[in-house]
Amino acid sequence: MPTADNAQKFYATGRRKTSVARVWLSFGSGQLKVNGKEFIEYFGRETLKMMVEQPFEQLESLGKYDVTAQVCGGGKSGQAGAMRLGIARALIQMDPENKPAMKRNHFLTRDPREKERKKYGQPGARKRFQYSKR
Repeated sequence: MPTADNAQKFYATGRRKTSVARVWLSFGSGQLKVNGKEFIEYFGRETLKMMVEQPFEQLESLGKYDVTAQVCGGGKSGQAGAMRLGIARALIQMDPENKPAMKRNHFLTRDPREKERKKYGQPGARKRFQYSKR
């Protein structure tokens, strides 16, 4: 495992719904920056912060790494999910011994759920217009 004085940056990409997160991970004091802003300022919700920090909590390394992320597309929830996947992948790049813990908690699985497309002749993907008998 690299030492703390080693100024290496590890890069990984995460995706969720239509969101893409490019994540850079380095040793540091636990700073989280998203699109140049502080993490909580960007996302605003505590639940999203918990979601993104899950990989660190699993490895008991909360506050040991600095994260810089560029996220685009989708909404805040999808962006947080993309960041979680990116962080988990970067932690594995940093130390391959982290892989079993990440895999066991499903942090490496890309969530495949996407929005279903709208069909013609209907108001939405599944909903039908009201049937009129007469």
